[in-house]
Amino acid sequence: MKKKITALLLISFILTVGFAFQPEGDTTNQKEKEKIIGQSVLLTLNTGHYLDKRIDDKFSSLVFDMYIRSLDPTKKFLLQEDIDKLRNFKDKIDDQLKYAEFGFFNESVKLIEQRIKQTESIYKEVLKKPFDFEKQEKIELDPDKSDYAANREELKEEWRKALKYQTMVRIKNMMDQQEKAEERQDSTYEEKSFAEMEKEAREKVGERQENWFENLNQLERRDRFSAYYNAVAHSYGPHTGYYPPKDKENFDINMSGKLEGIGAQLTRRDGYITVTRIVPGSASWKQGDLASGDKILKVAQEDEEPVDVVGMRLDDVVQLIRGKKGTTVTLTVEKPDGAIEEIPIERDVVVLEETYARSTVLQSEGEEHKTGYIHLPKFYVDFNDKNGRRCSEDVEKELEKLKDENIDGLILDLRNNGGGSLPDVVKIAGFFIDKGPVVQIKGNSGDPRILKDRDRGTEYDGPLMIMVNQGSASASEILAAAMQDYGRAVIVGSPSTFGKGTVQRFYDLDRVIGSTEYDQYKPLGSVKLTTQKFYRINGGATQLKGVTPDIVLPDRYRYVDVGEKEMDNAMPWSEIEGLDYKSWPKSYNIDKAKKKSHKRVKKSSVFDLIDDNAKRVQDNRENTEKTLNLEEFIEEQEKLQQASEELREARKQVAPIDVHYLKEDKTTFKQDTLKQERFDKWKKNLKKDVHLEEALHIMEDIKMKG
Repeated sequence: MKKKITALLLISFILTVGFAFQPEGDTTNQKEKEKIIGQSVLLTLNTGHYLDKRIDDKFSSLVFDMYIRSLDPTKKFLLQEDIDKLRNFKDKIDDQLKYAEFGFFNESVKLIEQRIKQTESIYKEVLKKPFDFEKQEKIELDPDKSDYAANREELKEEWRKALKYQTMVRIKNMMDQQEKAEERQDSTYEEKSFAEMEKEAREKVGERQENWFENLNQLERRDRFSAYYNAVAHSYGPHTGYYPPKDKENFDINMSGKLEGIGAQLTRRDGYITVTRIVPGSASWKQGDLASGDKILKVAQEDEEPVDVVGMRLDDVVQLIRGKKGTTVTLTVEKPDGAIEEIPIERDVVVLEETYARSTVLQSEGEEHKTGYIHLPKFYVDFNDKNGRRCSEDVEKELEKLKDENIDGLILDLRNNGGGSLPDVVKIAGFFIDKGPVVQIKGNSGDPRILKDRDRGTEYDGPLMIMVNQGSASASEILAAAMQDYGRAVIVGSPSTFGKGTVQRFYDLDRVIGSTEYDQYKPLGSVKLTTQKFYRINGGATQLKGVTPDIVLPDRYRYVDVGEKEMDNAMPWSEIEGLDYKSWPKSYNIDKAKKKSHKRVKKSSVFDLIDDNAKRVQDNRENTEKTLNLEEFIEEQEKLQQASEELREARKQVAPIDVHYLKEDKTTFKQDTLKQERFDKWKKNLKKDVHLEEALHIMEDIKMKG
């Protein structure tokens, strides 16, 4: 059994040895903080993770490979000699981690920053003169199939090919635009010669490279430090990681669907932080002066001097702008016409409505069968507000609204739902079963813990379908698996779901350290650990295998491996003893529905084209070497464009789904036109969803028995 060190012993260890590793005379705050974070991360991994990993040469080699891949993912900066130099540390990283030494990390930072500076001149030199697009040559787009350049000349050649490919793509796009303008007989469009297009394309590629290098040059040691310790954490598994404070804050925002701020989306362009979108209903939207295209020059808090943010990193500016509801931030902005304005905005809660559950009633054309539909993008919960929104409560409300509509069946759409709150999964499962186990959770020792629905009765006992795809992961798979095992729902979708069958937990390093002696270094960030695996009530795991739908529909990833099985260091599949549980008393005509669905899909020109597209995706995955001859490239692209156009046209021929306003929502929309706008946009997408259309037909076929 793995020996666990208590939090008290862990704190004691850090307090006693933390400063023992400091080089004499090295007292800089950043370096001390790095040591404390490094020790805390390693010990948290070693004592809290599901896997009992030995920190040895084998582990060292794994960290080396993962970190080098993240250091230069495109292999466009480091030379083979750099890799050879760093490889001298390959079996020493474990010792350096144990003693909070950073020889390997320091050398890697020095090398990558040196190579970035040297490489910056290459793209400028290459883009000075036109490319020869008649030459027969190819480029390999998959870095894993390429070697590091042996010298600077080889590196320059790799850059030349990459820049040529980017320029070629832009030229093809410009040709397409010109052709469409000619078809429209657009007199305002200025026709360009090939030479003019080529020159403009090179200039645009140059601007893109300039922005990229500007962002690269803004990376600081703290960013590379986070990347290094993420490589350490990922060596335990793909869902384990180190989160600096701002990354943990973003994670919480993503899970809760809300943040406190002004509600503006920002990007960094040419050294300026520029507004790209105002979130409808947000503080900025209500104030009315901030607009897309505004450049932010300064940010001022209440009663404080403004901070000049020109040239500042995007994430640092975002941190300055975010703040508590009710406080005011003043932005000094430059308008597109050059006018300089000061805009005071009172911060408010920004609600990301797209992350929340919503519902409607659907009907196939010409059918009377009314199907309730709930889209749940994620299993959200607000970790920082016990009174905040949570998905189980929202789903229950949507169910009540749908029952008032007298629906004949219900579709719960979990496509691309990446998971979230486990307690909410159990709660939602309980809406559809009388009572019983929902999932088993097991650590690396001891008996599994069984999470059960203990409330007798159901919120909805009619026909139920759950839609999934390869993006349905973790909590989505738990719910789909439980409903499948009970025979409660028919699962429809991709050949398999994502295959993530592990449970993670965040550990706040500030709490791990605890001692006030370290307050000057806080916040330290958090570590997300895999602590358990979850199992279906029948004993099988969803890890790697995912959930196989009862009725499979073709999609674009049909012929390629995606999901957990594609991730480095993924845990293996396993199984434990199944549980006793009472199957749903009614059953579905799944075999009959499957046959009817298969016939419809086989006759469908849209699904035929989706299948063809899936084969192209497979081919693109496998054949990553591409031509740099413009004529050949255009020919290849025209074939792909023709196939895409055929699929678009075929989708237009699909009988539109009738999407209805719910009675309760009609009243809400009268009072809130923004909500109606969001619904109408959502409605437009639903009407032409071919997978959803087939799901409606299946719903009509799976009449319950019993």
